[in-house]
Formats: sequence, structure tokens, C-alpha cells
Amino acid sequence: MTRVKGGPVAKNRRRKVLKQAKGYFGSKHRLFKTAQEQLFHSGEYAYRDRKQNKRNFRKLWITRINAACRENDISYSRFINGLNKAGIEINRKMLSEIAIDNPKYFSKLVKLAKDGLEGKVVKTEVKAEKPVVKEVKTEAKPAAKKEVKPEAKAEKPVAKKEVKTDLSKLTVAELKAMAKSKKISGYSTMKKDELISALQ
Repeated sequence: MTRVKGGPVAKNRRRKVLKQAKGYFGSKHRLFKTAQEQLFHSGEYAYRDRKQNKRNFRKLWITRINAACRENDISYSRFINGLNKAGIEINRKMLSEIAIDNPKYFSKLVKLAKDGLEGKVVKTEVKAEKPVVKEVKTEAKPAAKKEVKPEAKAEKPVAKKEVKTDLSKLTVAELKAMAKSKKISGYSTMKKDELISALQ
């Protein structure tokens, strides 16, 4: 029986493996068999370390926050406990960035945390949902009275102003749709910053 080698298909498969193993030490980037074995191991390490990386970054953020807390005469654990009691919810990544870039603001947070530990600060919730509910109620009512319509019209521009302040949070596709509705010329080639300035 004749020997079947596989031809260009096998060669391309091996070339693909060797391309992935580029830069590995010794025969691990030269020989197909050892390169393939190393790629199997590398895949396992990468899978493991994608999870490990999240832990490493959290450790780093906590270390930075702790260093900034010690400068403000408070421990890390008391600082976090004080923020929770004060009703301030900021994740550790943002706290570490604040500690590095804006130490004055971080010291204000420490002061709030200390007040929270003493029981001075009461949790305050943002009351942003109540006006929205009122608007829905007024819109849901039928136009039985003619006086209701002007009030609804007066409330609509307020909603538009809120949208204008949140233009940076919108996607480029949404901004282009808004520009199209407002008939702004050349909106299809504009970048996000240009679209925001044109809409404002």
C-alpha cells in the first residue's frame, strides 16, 4: 500500500503551530512535536492566569489604597467599613486611581469614612426616579383637560437637556442617528467628538 503524506494540508497545519510557537526557546519553536506540546501547556497557563490576573490587580489596588490610608491615619479595613457605613459605593480600582491622581479628594473620602464610623453620616439615596414617574403619570392621562398639555410640553425640554449632557455616553451609531434626524450635513464621516460638538 502506498504511503500517504497529507501534502500541503499537513504542512499548513504544522506551519500554523510553528507560527504560534514563534519566540519559544530552543526546539520549542523549531520542531513541530515539541512546539505543539508547548502550545498545549501555554494554553493551560493562559487560561489559569486570566483568572489569576484579576486577583493580582485587586491585590495591587488594595495595596495602593492602604498606603494612601496610612498617610491619612486610618487603616484600610476601617476606611472600607467607614465608606460602607456612609453609603459611598466606589470600587477599589477607582479608589486606587483617586489615591494616585487626587490625594486631596482621597483625604475627603477618608474624612467621610471616619464620620461614617462615628455614625455621623446617614445613607442618602439619589431621588432621580421620582420625577420620571411623575412624567409618566401625566403622559398616561388622556387629554381630558386642556391645561395638562402645556405642562407636558414644558417638561419635554427638560428631558432633552438631560440627553444633551449624556451625549458622551451614547454610541457613535446613536449619535449619527440623532445627527440624521437633525439633518446635519456630513455626519456619516464625523468622529464621536465632532458629532457631539455638532449636536450641541
